[in-house]
Amino acid sequence: MRLKFIVAYDGSGFAGWQSQRGGRAVQDAIERAFAAIAGCPVRVHGSGRTDAGVHAKGLCFHADPPPTRLQPDDWIRALNATLPPTVRILKARQVPESFHARFSAIGKIYRYRIFTGRVLSPFDFGRVWHSPGVLRGEALRDATSLFVGRHDFSAFSAKRGGPVGDTRRTIHRIDVSVRGNHAALVFEGDGFLYKMVRMIAAACVRCCRGECTTGVLSLALRTGAPRWTHVAPAGGLVLEKVLYGGPSAAAAPDLPAENQMQRDE
Repeated sequence: MRLKFIVAYDGSGFAGWQSQRGGRAVQDAIERAFAAIAGCPVRVHGSGRTDAGVHAKGLCFHADPPPTRLQPDDWIRALNATLPPTVRILKARQVPESFHARFSAIGKIYRYRIFTGRVLSPFDFGRVWHSPGVLRGEALRDATSLFVGRHDFSAFSAKRGGPVGDTRRTIHRIDVSVRGNHAALVFEGDGFLYKMVRMIAAACVRCCRGECTTGVLSLALRTGAPRWTHVAPAGGLVLEKVLYGGPSAAAAPDLPAENQMQRDE
């Protein structure tokens, strides 16, 4: 039985989503919980990576646990009773075996939060980018509008070590909200490269404050140079939701590369 799960987590104490040596990733915690309940290893497959310190409200993963009497709601209760309190399974349901958390995804929504006041509340520490100074909503919208559409984002992504492949992505929208000392950027796109959202957020903030120009950002998008080097802190980023379509979206993993969800934040 293939099960689809929605998980939320505070990424502050984890080395990101993807399993790694040392077992400090969110995926490691979930697989340990599965093993404790099922009595055998259960591999989970996430919709993509989040980097160390990045949070999630709606990351999706799937798993194929061994035959059991447990129903999806039972798995929610059992996993949450075993997982650390900073990781919570929100939803679970049975899906066809053709469903794949990563390859069936058609998009993601990220939110990046910024606090511009002088003193950051301890309750916001690790959950926003503390960047004191004025941010005008109109200037932010002008800067973010450059990135909407289909572009080669190679200049606004970091290298993770292996080959990236196609660096073209489509950002469908970037919504800007500025209220007092709080600002938020909401990104919806078909996929995001490693640190791409955080680099765009840093670029737009610096542009608003006169530290670079929209012309420089446009040139980087068109030509891939100069490569952007400023990265906004991980704590301000939250994966809000992974988007899935109808039956046609649940295709097998042999989709064309440009339609596959690539490794991201």
